Amino acid sequence: MGTAGDSLIDALLRADAYPHAVRDLTLIETHISWVLLTGDYVYKLKKPVKLPFLDFSTLDRRRHFCAEELRLNRRLAPEIYLDVVTIGGSREAPRIGAEPAIEYAVKMKQFAADATLDRQLGGVDSEAIRRLGEAIAAFHEKTPPSETGGDGQAIARNLSELEQALGGSQVATLGGIAAWLRAALARLAIDLRTRHKGGAVKEGHGDLHLENLACIDGRIVPFDALEFDPALRCIDVLDEVAFTAMDFMAHGRDDFAFEFLNSYLECTGDYGGLAVLRLYLVHRALVRAKVQSIKAAQASDTSRSQAQAERYMSLAERLIAPPSPLLIITHGLSGSGKTRISSELVSRLAAIRVRSDLERKRLRGLDALAHSDSPLGGGLYDSQTSDATYAALGQAAAAGLRRGFNVIADGTFLRRRRRDALLQVANQQGGQCVIVDCQAPEAVLRERIVNRAAQRADASEATTRVLDHQLTHRDPLAADELSRTVSVDTTALIDYGGLASQIERFRAAKTKE
Repeated sequence: MGTAGDSLIDALLRADAYPHAVRDLTLIETHISWVLLTGDYVYKLKKPVKLPFLDFSTLDRRRHFCAEELRLNRRLAPEIYLDVVTIGGSREAPRIGAEPAIEYAVKMKQFAADATLDRQLGGVDSEAIRRLGEAIAAFHEKTPPSETGGDGQAIARNLSELEQALGGSQVATLGGIAAWLRAALARLAIDLRTRHKGGAVKEGHGDLHLENLACIDGRIVPFDALEFDPALRCIDVLDEVAFTAMDFMAHGRDDFAFEFLNSYLECTGDYGGLAVLRLYLVHRALVRAKVQSIKAAQASDTSRSQAQAERYMSLAERLIAPPSPLLIITHGLSGSGKTRISSELVSRLAAIRVRSDLERKRLRGLDALAHSDSPLGGGLYDSQTSDATYAALGQAAAAGLRRGFNVIADGTFLRRRRRDALLQVANQQGGQCVIVDCQAPEAVLRERIVNRAAQRADASEATTRVLDHQLTHRDPLAADELSRTVSVDTTALIDYGGLASQIERFRAAKTKE
């Protein structure tokens, strides 16, 4: 912080340059911007610089990129990004809002400096994280596909730049990560092209890490979208999502990472993207490692930036060598508490969850809470739709397990053939399959089903008639299945940490084989 030695910026550090009251006038300077904090409002000016990755060298170009910054950020943070304003007068006596313009600035609503999510992780809960996932999903859903980007070139370029930026012992560490990343790019080239052709590449935020997420009035608001290079923001939507999830992991919050991922995936159904998610997680860890390495070379506080670079490098190392994955299958009658239990296990097991109730409706193009009023064994619940639903769960599980992610398949799984199909998926992908058997007395099941139907706040459409059918047509767990089963009485107080530990022991047993 401090003056920049530029006559215009020095003059803007005087209160009489502003058409409103000014409190605590402060300058923050980056390598491409001057940011002036006035108490209620922020004014961000582009520096007249031309660098390999951007060109702000003329007034017209600075006006253009101010307008781009406003356009891009108003998509997600209209309450923060207010306008592009002129700065008139002279460099020695400027006035915000005066004409003709000698400079332009983006005007924003000022928020507390410590409101960014990297500083607020102890003050937010899982619900706020899930709402963030829903907001990013809605943003991506309404954003049209991009014709450019998403081909892996940005990943390769970032790796090359990181190799130049790193020094010391980190060079050796990067060697193994770089080899993994280049092999993954080659292996997934067809997947990347297929996703681009399928519309997964969109003009996103481009820089969605925790320092660019602000906690404002109980919401997490993305800001500071990347305006200067379309190639860096026209990316696969899962590349964008991976940036946030990765940064949660880097800050020691794997639980939030998977709450966020699951919220996003359950909204979009983009489980096929699990094929490329780990590639993007590693890439984004290296992006942040590069940024911190560059800061370490430039800043006076070298040790802090260097420590952060090492943290991201360590995360990348962890991401390229995941443990043997777990496939968790829920089992139980309607109303037995399967979804509540799986919701708790998502964060504790760092797992991707796929729900039969959601995928069944997605197959028919219905919203999660839309009620089809299907008859027993008909409509959404005819045999063909049910088979397709469980096949979708198997496909999602295979995609996740193949890339080393734990997966929870949330459904009743009352028929043996459907359990066997998922067990086969786990075996094929080198994972261990665990059944979580959810139990409650029949009277409790009926009461829960009636209450849930009255609230109409859940994707399930099960009725007591459905329960009657299940009671007479289920295939009980066989002896060979019980050896991989953890039973839970959902009427009792559940120790979810202990339950997760029980499930983890199956992974340990698999590792010893």
